[in-house]
Amino acid sequence: MLRWIRQQLGFDPPHQSDTRTIYIANRFPQHGHYVPQKFADNRIISSKYTVWNFVPKNLFEQFRRVANFYFLIIFLVQLMIDTPTSPITSGLPLFFVITVTAIKQGYEDWLRHKADNEVNGAPVYVVRSGGLVKTRSKNIRVGDIVRVAKDETFPADLVLLSSDRAEGSCHVTTASLDGETNLKTHVAVPETAVLQSVANLDKLVAVVECQQPEADLYRFVGRITISQQIEEIVRPLGPESLLLRGARLKNTKEIFGVAVYTGMETKMALNYKSKSQKRSAVEKSMNSFLIIYLIILLFEAILSTILKYAWQAEEKWNEPWYNQKTEHERNSSKILRFISDFLAFLVLYNFIIPISLYVTVEMQKFLGSFFIGWDLDLYHEETNQRAQVNTSDLNEELGQVEYVFTDKTGTLTENEMQFRECSINGIKYQEINGKLIPEGLTEDCPDESRQSLMKEEELFLKAVCLCHTVQISADQTDGMSDSPWHANGIASQLEYYASSPDEKALVEAASRVGVVFTGTSAESMEIKSLGKPERYKLLHVLEFDPNRRRMSVIVESPSGDKLLFTKGAESSILPHSRSGEIDKTRLHVDEFALKGLRTLCVAYRRFTTEEYQEIDKRLHKARTALQQREEQLADVFSFIEKDLELLGATGVEDRLQEKVQETIEALRLAGIKVWVLTGDKHETAVSVSLSCGHFHRTMNILELVQHKSDSTCAEQLRQLARRIKDDHVIQHGLVVDGTSLSLALREHEKLFMEVCKNCSAVLCCRMAPLQKAKVVRLLKTSPEKPITLAIGDGANDVSMIQEAHVGIGIMGKEGRQAVRNSDYAIARFKFLSKLLFVHGHFYYIRIATLVQYFFYKNVCFITPQFLYQFFCLFSQQTLYDSVYLTLYNICFTSLPVLIYSLFEQHVHPHVLQSKPALYRDISKNAHLGYKPFLYWTVLGFCHAFVFFYGSYLLMGEDTSLLGNGQMFGNWTFGTLVFTVMVITVTFKMALETHFWTWINHFVTWGSIVFYFLFSLFYGGIIWPFLHTQDMYFVFVQLLSSGSAWFAIIIIVVACLFLDVMKKVLFRHLQPTSTEKAQMYSNRVALSDEFIALQPLSRARNQLSKISLLRQVQVSTAWTPCAASQMGKQHAHLLEECWTD
Repeated sequence: MLRWIRQQLGFDPPHQSDTRTIYIANRFPQHGHYVPQKFADNRIISSKYTVWNFVPKNLFEQFRRVANFYFLIIFLVQLMIDTPTSPITSGLPLFFVITVTAIKQGYEDWLRHKADNEVNGAPVYVVRSGGLVKTRSKNIRVGDIVRVAKDETFPADLVLLSSDRAEGSCHVTTASLDGETNLKTHVAVPETAVLQSVANLDKLVAVVECQQPEADLYRFVGRITISQQIEEIVRPLGPESLLLRGARLKNTKEIFGVAVYTGMETKMALNYKSKSQKRSAVEKSMNSFLIIYLIILLFEAILSTILKYAWQAEEKWNEPWYNQKTEHERNSSKILRFISDFLAFLVLYNFIIPISLYVTVEMQKFLGSFFIGWDLDLYHEETNQRAQVNTSDLNEELGQVEYVFTDKTGTLTENEMQFRECSINGIKYQEINGKLIPEGLTEDCPDESRQSLMKEEELFLKAVCLCHTVQISADQTDGMSDSPWHANGIASQLEYYASSPDEKALVEAASRVGVVFTGTSAESMEIKSLGKPERYKLLHVLEFDPNRRRMSVIVESPSGDKLLFTKGAESSILPHSRSGEIDKTRLHVDEFALKGLRTLCVAYRRFTTEEYQEIDKRLHKARTALQQREEQLADVFSFIEKDLELLGATGVEDRLQEKVQETIEALRLAGIKVWVLTGDKHETAVSVSLSCGHFHRTMNILELVQHKSDSTCAEQLRQLARRIKDDHVIQHGLVVDGTSLSLALREHEKLFMEVCKNCSAVLCCRMAPLQKAKVVRLLKTSPEKPITLAIGDGANDVSMIQEAHVGIGIMGKEGRQAVRNSDYAIARFKFLSKLLFVHGHFYYIRIATLVQYFFYKNVCFITPQFLYQFFCLFSQQTLYDSVYLTLYNICFTSLPVLIYSLFEQHVHPHVLQSKPALYRDISKNAHLGYKPFLYWTVLGFCHAFVFFYGSYLLMGEDTSLLGNGQMFGNWTFGTLVFTVMVITVTFKMALETHFWTWINHFVTWGSIVFYFLFSLFYGGIIWPFLHTQDMYFVFVQLLSSGSAWFAIIIIVVACLFLDVMKKVLFRHLQPTSTEKAQMYSNRVALSDEFIALQPLSRARNQLSKISLLRQVQVSTAWTPCAASQMGKQHAHLLEECWTD
């Protein structure tokens, strides 16, 4: 029970040892003293609250806000001492704010619970009691044997026991974990691999011992002890035996595995950051402003208390004849009386702190977030997905982003490789309609000369078909078309699974042009060359590693020749080649790279019988070595992969998502730096960065890769810093890998940050999920405190999405973990530009004006109360009626600013999106700095003085403003001040509004009408439940006076006249870029309607520019360089249209 309560409250019980012992199928020892270990259940939790902790946790978070805590104190003071106003004036607004906020946050967390329940309630099959039992994912226990079918995701971290294959292997893709879509092969130990039926598995008696859960995805240490008759067999377990939660089973009908880590102890969950409350920069500014206003409040309260006692120093004011003190009051402590008076003044002035600001902000964020989901420009028709808001607390933060951290696979790319070109024996080829066409020839050339492949072409294609780790789906048929060239039927029948998307694209391309990989059987590889079957015996595979940057296979051809086929990066193949068209191929590789294609070089070597025997012997010795196995293998591989004959090179395009180049260029124009963080290989990541425009060809690319020690890493960092300083004119791009990054962050964080900040673009490759989060945290906590945004599509991106100020999930093809744990979710990377430049810009401007307007109207509200004390001997007499005090922020002035904060569009959305530079105008919290805050505060005090003394000038000397000589009293004076104030602050909001809808008109003028109707109704009836009714008939009498009406008009005009003059003068003499854009958007809409209104000569000029602009926009054959150039041309044309 205690453990369950601890779990409900979010605490996990500590582990008692460094290892865990798991009895498969939970067959525990029968001896009585065994105590089973306690493990976490299989529930995934991404929510913040539970039923048990919602109330205390939510209240704690809400009372961390200065205003909420302050009003709680004021409310308690009003309950404890005699104050000028009722406790209801503070208690009711506070209760309203707390309740509305709790409902909003509870609803958002309920959505997270709903998403968790979908995952936790997914159906799974578990072996229990001799059969397969269907249950829910959350019910899986450590030790359960779980069955997973093809294309399903693993519901927990499983140790593979068996598969439908005799050798007990299976293939999985971990794209949702580390971003790689390649297939990884996992194998079971031989003793369990043969147990392919439920009945046999149910009889298995075995124990798994392994390490306690850790976040490293690539590390697993354990062993399995299998009891067979009278002996026990012990087998080691490593990462190749562990199937991670979130990975997907491919190319295998079914597998059985035992659950070793479940729920929040799985490696996927351990790579999540704990869900913390994100707070926007605007909210932090609000808290700072509230503290300043709190200081103003304390100053006013202390000053009033001191002046009261200074005034009462004179006998006649201390105890006038009409207000005699009681004996108790005369004998009470002076200190207690001083404190009591101070608290009374505190309560009297407490409305300078706007309690309703928070609830209005909460409502604005909650209601405003729906506009993102409703935006059709953020709707992706192909997948029928619209933008999604998981938390509305960070809307305005979208307008403050300075750094974007993006994943590569599935975020920038579609993750679809397409073969484009190749170079064979120094001749460039393109694939056109399933044919290899040499450069210079066209598809229309006679086909007779291309009915067969040349020897070099066939050898190149065979090398492509044999040098890979591609698998064919187990359920594929063997029916093949014998057509040598029109092999599309074959390609459509075969479903390839590859260790890398490049390999898959190359094998598929080879099959289309006549050399088809048809699969593996036993230790051989089968191909069809122009319809003729050939079988090659697979002798050795020399696996890819990042140091060699190549992979090789040694095969025996049907004729008995021993051949080595190798492929890899040009830097790792060309230096080891001794023959072939090396120079021409190098030129072709450079040309392919300039087009943004991913390049690989292909070579081969023939072995004599003696050479192969020597190689086989050395390979066997290295692979069975117990000490320094990796170093020995590297030496042997280097010995084998030399004296190569170069066959050619390939160019494969990793298809980028639509408009990625334009989006990254727009982010740059907006002053946002883009970092790409990926788990991919160095070469792959650099290639994609070049093709998507993240790196430009003109950039000087700096590298910090493959460092193994602190000293070499530090020296390289110092060299890079010197190079950047020497070449400060050139733009620099930085490439860092995961191991070097770990070293840099360990001892040389400042130096690393200095290098990064001086680079225009940074690419981090081979990144573990938590490393991504560390990089984000590094920037986030740097002295400048920039606002960060992280965007990704897989579970490997969850940590950085949660670490960044704003986390955005891409609704990709692999899993929904990123979407579930993000703040916002979009279908494509290109939608990021509108999300930031339009929605982010609008949200920030709206909430910045809302916050400062709230402070302004509360200064206007409470300052006359302070000034009034000078005229009533600081007796704590209130200027306004209690009902007006309560309703001023809740009813009379709240709706106009709320509607403004929902609908305001100070610049047309198309202008904001086409001029990303406007985003710079609002960066670094420009509209909520101390300058704008000071302006609004001083404006509030000035208007308050005009309200009070304008009304005093009217009524101060002669209060008989009615024709019958009837006198006005203090409640009439207070009501006059209040009426002028309500009208002025509402008109001030109208002056700030640029975008008028019928709703704006309705609430703006409706608020004033409502105030008048309410006052007439409230003061025109005797209410039986009120103890006193000071306002009876006061408002009616006030409106009966022509002088009062004249005063209202004069005071309102006097307050707003200076505002209007300031706006007009500054707009025409010193317009900001935003104000220029407002004028442009009013004058210029790039449309036929606009042109129709122009003089004929200018219209022709505009049309020619727009037609050229549209050509630039629809151009599809962009290289990165062309994209940059056309982006500049695009911006220049827009500028010309605007200046015209």
